[in-house]
Amino acid sequence: MSEFTSGDYTEEEGRRLEAWKRARDYSDPERKAAACAILLEVAGGDDLRAALHRHPARGTYLSKDFLIAAYREMVASGQLREDPAMAERLRMKPVRTLSGVATVSVLTRPYPCPGTCIFCPDDSRMPKSYLADEPGALRASQNAFDPHRQVTSRLASLESVGHPTDKVELLILGGTWSAYPKDYRDEFVRRCLDALNGEESATLVEAQRKNEQAARRNVGLVVETRPDYIRPEELFHMRKLGVTKVQVGVQSLDDRILALNCRGHSVAETRRAFRLMRAAGFKIQAHWMPNLLGATPESDREDFARMFDDPDLRPDELKIYPTILVENSALYSYFERGEYRPYPYEELLELIAAIKPAIPPYCRVNRLARDFPVVHVVAGNKRSNLREDVQRLMAARGEHCVCIRCREVRGLHVSRGDLHLEDMAYEACGGEERFLSFVTTDNRLAGYLRLWLPGTRSLDLQWLDLERAAIVRDVHIYGQTLPLGGNQEGAAQHLGLGTELLSSAEQIARGAGFSNLAVISAIGTRNYYRNRGFEDGELYLVKKLD
Repeated sequence: MSEFTSGDYTEEEGRRLEAWKRARDYSDPERKAAACAILLEVAGGDDLRAALHRHPARGTYLSKDFLIAAYREMVASGQLREDPAMAERLRMKPVRTLSGVATVSVLTRPYPCPGTCIFCPDDSRMPKSYLADEPGALRASQNAFDPHRQVTSRLASLESVGHPTDKVELLILGGTWSAYPKDYRDEFVRRCLDALNGEESATLVEAQRKNEQAARRNVGLVVETRPDYIRPEELFHMRKLGVTKVQVGVQSLDDRILALNCRGHSVAETRRAFRLMRAAGFKIQAHWMPNLLGATPESDREDFARMFDDPDLRPDELKIYPTILVENSALYSYFERGEYRPYPYEELLELIAAIKPAIPPYCRVNRLARDFPVVHVVAGNKRSNLREDVQRLMAARGEHCVCIRCREVRGLHVSRGDLHLEDMAYEACGGEERFLSFVTTDNRLAGYLRLWLPGTRSLDLQWLDLERAAIVRDVHIYGQTLPLGGNQEGAAQHLGLGTELLSSAEQIARGAGFSNLAVISAIGTRNYYRNRGFEDGELYLVKKLD
């Protein structure tokens, strides 16, 4: 597929595309001269904001990503000495790597979707449910949906604003991953890994082997699919690819709402999908949509409660996507006939603020809204700061959220003495989950491990690696991403918390009568587990507990 030309975009989309390109042009002489002056003044002790205001260029102030690019050039040429503290001041959006890894999102090529959901935008230039001028979609189309080019482009963008990129979570978007041809999926992942490795491989297995030692390692591989496409053979293939987390479009837990919105699957299929994914050790991220056709704020509250009340669900992560009405969706015709009512913003805000405090501490809320350009939104949420508005409303009521995202230590410096280990047990899919976490005295989260202990009611995939095994489904240590093998005083990533969590998991699994401890390792973390006594199986790394 060739790159889009200007004729493929509307006038508004074209303007957004040109702005996107200008923001990534670091060669302009006038802007480079202004950047040089700013950086020299900052290096001499001046305030960054004041220096920016003294040296505008092309009628505006320079962006931090431009300053980072200029800083690196000046260090390389000897005009400036390398100064990590100065680089930290310049870094744009440090939050992008404060969860411990750098996330790189890539889109699959447009392909027929098996679903007929009425709420999805339908743009033939994009995979189903995506719009051509969304930020990630712009990058994908400019790179002809080539996975290698998309990964390379995103890495360059992250590095241009000062983010480390040696621990990378690959997030493969584009609708129903499981509906694409198997050969395409294999090749797509291989090309992503080739981009991380910086060299070509003849096979997927070769690319995986190289990535185990690469300078940029894949520490998580995420795909998105539908509940009715989750089958044992599909999960087996996902593990062969190196997938560690599955985003699954739950959307609603009410069969009536699912049918009204032509979702094409039932709640029973969603529950079975969760049981299968947990049995295979995948981290589970659910997508949930309030304000679907037929829903009310009251029914949405009841629907959301089922997500965590039902022991066959209880996802590890959550994306809440309030329904957004766009013209190129089937839902728009219902709106025109007066059969669909989008929630006013205050009503939506009240709904999210009411449900968020009920989210348990083992779940992370990754998103509260889709990133649709507001020009496309006919009705529904148009605010980009919904999360902040929700937090303000909750604070005014004396309430707060205890989800993982709201408790991460992020850039805070912590010492081992600041932390204590907590062990939360809860029923899930016929077994028991143990959420082990290191937290500070004020309940900030520095790291966690998810351990699943299958029970007699759990599904048995009869995979050799998982025979008589408890499963470590996730280990994550928070704080600003640090280079592989690097260190930084007070950084949670280098306090040895991961090793301590694994030791606790071993003790719990052994005490529960399991003979083995399996871990669903990402490709780039295999050596980490090998160094801690785990051995390669067919799909997992396994440690004997006998």
